[in-house]
Amino acid sequence: MKIMNLSQKLVLATGILFFCTISSNAQFLKKLGKTAERAAERAVERRVDREATEKTDQALDSILEPGSKKGGNTPVPNGRKPEESTSENGDSSENAPMASSEGPKSLEVYSKFDYVPGDEQLFFDDFANDFVGDFPSKWDTNGTGEVVTIGSSNEKWFEVKSSSVYFPNISNLPEDYTIEFDILTLGLDDQTSSTAILNLNLEDEKTYDYYRAGKNAVNIKIPFAQYADIDIRIWNKINNETLINNNVQTDIRKAVLNKPHISIAVNGQRFRLWVNETKYVDVPKLVAPGGVLNYIRFEPEGLKDGKDRIFIGNLKVAKGGEDLRRKLLSEGKISTNAILFNSGSDQLKPESMGVIRQIFQVLEQDSSINLKIVGHTDSDGAEDTNMKLSKNRAEAVKSALVSVYGVDAGRLSTDGKGESEPVGDNSTSDGKSQNRRVEFIKL
Repeated sequence: MKIMNLSQKLVLATGILFFCTISSNAQFLKKLGKTAERAAERAVERRVDREATEKTDQALDSILEPGSKKGGNTPVPNGRKPEESTSENGDSSENAPMASSEGPKSLEVYSKFDYVPGDEQLFFDDFANDFVGDFPSKWDTNGTGEVVTIGSSNEKWFEVKSSSVYFPNISNLPEDYTIEFDILTLGLDDQTSSTAILNLNLEDEKTYDYYRAGKNAVNIKIPFAQYADIDIRIWNKINNETLINNNVQTDIRKAVLNKPHISIAVNGQRFRLWVNETKYVDVPKLVAPGGVLNYIRFEPEGLKDGKDRIFIGNLKVAKGGEDLRRKLLSEGKISTNAILFNSGSDQLKPESMGVIRQIFQVLEQDSSINLKIVGHTDSDGAEDTNMKLSKNRAEAVKSALVSVYGVDAGRLSTDGKGESEPVGDNSTSDGKSQNRRVEFIKL
């Protein structure tokens, strides 16, 4: 008998193993053939859908941010990236709001955004006239807080602290009004407490005691915890009786890291709240009847001192905010400063789509209506530059109506007045904000 040496045994063993493996794999693949085929088909379908969606988003993004490309952004704290602000011609005091690192959102997302800001400004504060390190001049408190800048940006923010209560200097709120502000956060992580929240109160009496908020009040708790999904909490008091005390299930952990824009609309008893373009609260009878809530109160709590930091920016309170459509139909003309643009640019901010959507609905309802769109600016910068900018902004609104909503371009004409027809004092940030506006006139 011939005895194989070690190398021959290894060759034979490898061959047997290889043959068995092939045979086994063949049987296995035969059994899975149909399953694999179906999986492949599904993968192809998903890829086609994804590529089609990406191309659609790219087309819409070209309206929102012409020439922009996703990716390649310089990282900054909490995943934010610099962007231009709503100020006019690059004023450093209104600089660089920050957006999500996911990149720009398309106008299609905001085309269904149904928030419409009020059209008569009651209060505005971007802290442009305050010194860094001071408490803001348009606010009141029982504690501490200061105006700050973050990193190399000149944009000013109001840093609020736990155990302090803050009132912007506005009272006697009307029956219909809107509130908007930005939130900036630093230091939030898995160690941030589930009790870290920002209370926003609407109340009929100005009091620093949370448990003595007058006879009528509304409380919204915006959560900042990161390790768990903490709900938005809503609570009210009508004639000293709590009627609603509930949690609204949501997950805004990612949003609060990326400079969320908070929008609130109060229309009679109805209360609605949006975080960015998403509506999370819509309660028809949260507010006491009769428009008796007079004060806005901010109160942070649960923040770890020196670690969890919360900042408020660009607070705006405006009368109205429910339905510009009826006003346009009845009066034949409306003026709004709720259509926003990037600084010194005709680039529409997507949150403007609530107003533009209402204009589309008027045109859709009555095909005989033609409109003239007129842009206005504040007085920052050269007069001829502002005139051109105002005309370009009117054209941008027209483009959105045509491109997003399919309005016949022949029904729309545009013009610009630059800084020539101010409605507010251009020496103040409040007045400048009023002057940056768009008019719609029935022809």
